[in-house]
Amino acid sequence: MEVTRCHWCGTDPLYVSYHDNVWGVPEFDSKALFAKLILDGAQAGLSWITILRRQEGYMAVFDNLDPEKIARYTVKKLEKILLDERIIRNRLKVFAARTNANAYLDMQDQGIDFSEHLWSFVDGKPIVNKLRLITDFQATSPVSDALSKDLKKRGFTFVGSTIVYAFMQAVGMYNDHVVTCFRHEEVKRK
Repeated sequence: MEVTRCHWCGTDPLYVSYHDNVWGVPEFDSKALFAKLILDGAQAGLSWITILRRQEGYMAVFDNLDPEKIARYTVKKLEKILLDERIIRNRLKVFAARTNANAYLDMQDQGIDFSEHLWSFVDGKPIVNKLRLITDFQATSPVSDALSKDLKKRGFTFVGSTIVYAFMQAVGMYNDHVVTCFRHEEVKRK
């Protein structure tokens, strides 16, 4: 029996695995959410498969995307990272990782749980869309606009509404699997 998936993952085995096992599954761990936000920021202007293929490189180069470690990176360390071919070597994106790590830690210092804060924008549970056609997909929403504005106010960068919406889809804040996709109902039950 043939499995029906969202159109965007195509047939690339890495993309299909990501679609089937990760995308849209609700994530509540603050550090995992931070890591995903960094990866989504790195994606800006690129296709997700580009970042997915380099995810292991990002984990290796950026100390498993640990905000405590990244916040302590010196300019010299960031300059060295820019030479590493395992990541997207964009200066603004590389330096944004440290900026965002510091913003994350500032929230922590204020007693704000990153996960709880992010999930508060969707009342703690996924928004389930009933998408059928490619034309039903959106790039932003009023919720991603609000979360983007909030993160920017807190000092985060590479968190425009489009990036934030993609992040929200990936971490399950939005269930945007098309209704005919086998994952749509499965993700709703998680």
